[in-house]
This record gives sequence, structure tokens and C-alpha cells, in this order.
Amino acid sequence: MDPHRRRRWLFFVLSILIGLAAGLYYGWVVRPVRYIDTSPDTLRQDYKADFVLMVAEAWEATGDLDMARRYLALLGGDPVAQVEQALRYAAQVGYGPADLHRMRNLLQALRGAATEAAP
Repeated sequence: MDPHRRRRWLFFVLSILIGLAAGLYYGWVVRPVRYIDTSPDTLRQDYKADFVLMVAEAWEATGDLDMARRYLALLGGDPVAQVEQALRYAAQVGYGPADLHRMRNLLQALRGAATEAAP
């Protein structure tokens, strides 16, 4: 290979590596992203579904539906709607049958409590 061509390739590769290293240093050390006081309603749908599953597991262990409602309220909106949405997502992406069953049970309990409270 021609010495000038080899030098250009070497300069190109070194430039890329130095740029990559500088970008990573700047992004991770100088100005990293800082999330402060974020709430669960800002979570992506997959994390919301996991959150609902954890609430369903806690409800299954304790039977405390009011606690489940309080945690689901952190996601914003109606707790029943949050569980329905999480259940649709979970079924779509292939959560296990036991997890889907827990979420369905929580949904039925929330719906049952809502109809009992209605006049």
C-alpha cells in the first residue's frame, strides 16, 4: 500500500476513535443526563407493565386492594385503565401465563370494587 494512503487511513481511524472517546467522555462525565424527581407516569409502556405486574404480585401476597390502587394511581389516570393497558401490552409481548393471570385477577378485583362502590 502507498505510504500516503496508509497515512490517510491511519489519520481517519485515529480521528474516529478520538471523536468517539471525546463524545463518550463529554456525555458520561462532563454533561451526563440527570433525571430529578421523575414519577412513574413518565415510564415507558414496558416499564409500566412491569410496575403493574409488581403491584399485582404485591396485591396477591397481601390482599390489600387499597394499597394496589394507591400504587396504580402513581401511573396517572384510572387504575382500571392502567391495568387494562398493561395487560394488553403484556399479552402482546409474551408475558408468562402466571403473570397474565395475576394481572387479570387484579383487574377483576378492581372492577369488582368499583361496581360495589357505585350506587
